[in-house]
Amino acid sequence: MPISPHPFPPHTSTRSFFPPLKMESQNKVGNSFDGTTGIDSKQVVGTPRTVSYCDLILRVLALLLTVTSAIVLGVDKQTKVVPIQIVPTLPAINVAAQAKWHYLSAFVYSMVANIIAGSYAAISTVMVLGSRSGKARVGLAQTVAVLDVLVVGMLFSANGAALAIGLMGYKGNSHVRWNKVCNVFDKFCDQVAVSIVLSLLGSLAFTALIVLTVLTFHKRFAR
Repeated sequence: MPISPHPFPPHTSTRSFFPPLKMESQNKVGNSFDGTTGIDSKQVVGTPRTVSYCDLILRVLALLLTVTSAIVLGVDKQTKVVPIQIVPTLPAINVAAQAKWHYLSAFVYSMVANIIAGSYAAISTVMVLGSRSGKARVGLAQTVAVLDVLVVGMLFSANGAALAIGLMGYKGNSHVRWNKVCNVFDKFCDQVAVSIVLSLLGSLAFTALIVLTVLTFHKRFAR
């Protein structure tokens, strides 16, 4: 019986005797990676979760800082006995003088701004915790980002006004004949300074939220 020199019948492809290894490897790749971008699906899921954790921490921090700043300024008052000389030929008269935060409009503005910022931080924290994925979450993130910018502008303007009046109290102004008062009401001025520092830190926390939101949108639309 003649033996064919070929181990396979004619007109028969050798590919039919072997399993489709290439298709199987593609299925394995598709199970572990995203089919369109080749990015690991675990990484795609984990990134928004990490961003939401950072967002939540910053909002809670901004809430604590602004509320504490408002409380420190709200309880700030001091009473001192100040000698006042009406006539140069007569002895000075001791008069009890008080320093309170609502005597100056700049401190009132700072108080209102910190209360608004703290309330907004609490509300936005609840909104972030209750938001779901999808188009509604994207729209909510855009709205919150715009409100974050407005709150940052309000806080920085209030802190600037309070800081200007605080420096006036520490150094005075000889051009307008405003005498310094912090040498007398030292406790009051120190407490105002603490309130301004806390409010500035709260402003920086909101600024970090804006930066985080910009980076998140950049990564999302850059894909």
